[in-house]
Formats: sequence, structure tokens, C-alpha cells
Amino acid sequence: MQALRGVSRLLSAAPSASPMAAAANQVMARQAHTDMQVPDFTFYRKEVSKDPTARSEDMEGSRKNFTYLMAGTATVGGIYAAGAVVNRLVTSMSASADVLAVARIEVELGNIPEGKNVTFKFRGKPLFVRHRGAEEIAKEQAVSVGDLRDPETDQERVKKDEWLIVIGVCTHLGCVPIANAGEFGGYYCPCHGSHYDASGRIRKGPAPLNLEIPEYFFAQDDLLVVG
Repeated sequence: MQALRGVSRLLSAAPSASPMAAAANQVMARQAHTDMQVPDFTFYRKEVSKDPTARSEDMEGSRKNFTYLMAGTATVGGIYAAGAVVNRLVTSMSASADVLAVARIEVELGNIPEGKNVTFKFRGKPLFVRHRGAEEIAKEQAVSVGDLRDPETDQERVKKDEWLIVIGVCTHLGCVPIANAGEFGGYYCPCHGSHYDASGRIRKGPAPLNLEIPEYFFAQDDLLVVG
């Protein structure tokens, strides 16, 4: 009986001995790696934080100042870089020199006699410059606006009474009208029979609108600049 009790005590004590053995093994394993070197980051630390006796509150201002300086520098650099990218993008999208050269034309008005219409090329479209006489001006100014499909007075369509400047493209299907032709003595589009008067206003036919007036100004009395 005593022998059985001894065996029982050994069996009951065995589980409690297992954790102790595991702990001992862990201690021995740690001691076996005492030759490992801990990395030293002193070289990368700020001077204000190398003093082990200094309080963190005392060093807070210096650390934050450095952080703010770096953030500010990065922000300014980013703004300048973004500006350079946008500037280059806008420059690449701008019209080239040859395009700008034909974006505006100059016309010597002294070479156009009264009663004549001269055609120029402006941005790939025909440009009509008409030198109107006094009789023609009076006739167009007397037209009743209420009878027009696209109501505009003659004064609204010219800057100088004797000069009419319009884009020579029919507003119906884009054909080029004939000058000094049609029932109203202005322009006539033979493709579908649109008649314009000497103010470039649609008077008869399928065209819905008057002839387009481009941007222009008179640099001198005899020099017209279109565009």
C-alpha cells in the first residue's frame, strides 16, 4: 500500500514540474544568445534628445520646430513643383506661333474701291470686306427690323457705315455665297437659294441666321484688323 501511495504522489507531482522545466529551458535559451549586439541608433538621434537626464517636455519645442521646418520646406517645394507642371501643361496647350500668325489679319482698306466686295481668307474661312456707298447705306438703314427673320439693325452690324465685314459662310449648310448678287443686292447662296442684303442679313431662303460678324477693329482709318 505504501508503494502505491508513493507512485501516486509522483504522478500527481509530474504536471507541476513540467512548467518549471519549460521556464528553465527559456532562461537557458536566452543565456545562449548573450553574444548578440543591440543596434545603436545614437548617430541618427537629434542632439537635444541624446541627454538621458533631459526631460521630454524640455525637448518638445526643439523637436517640433524641426518637424515644422521640414513640413514647411516640403510644402513650399511641392507648390513650386506643381506650378511648374501646370505652367508647362498650359504652354503645351497654347497655340503655336504659326497658328497665332493667322489668327489675326490686317486689311488695307484703301485698296478696296467703293461698291466692291473683296474676299480674304481668315482662319480657314472666307472673309467678306464690302465698301458700301451712301445709297447702299441709306437703303439698308431704312429696312424695317420687324420684317427680318433674324432681327438686327444695320447700325448693330457695322462699326463704320461704309464698311461691312462678315464671314462668307451661309448659315444654312455652310456654302460660300456670291457677292453683289441675289434679290436684295447683297449676297446670294446658289446651293439652296438664300438671299442676303448688303448688311449681311438673311432676307429670303432657308438660311436661319444672318451672316456672322467676326471680331474686328480699325487700327487706322485705312487699316482693318480682324481677329
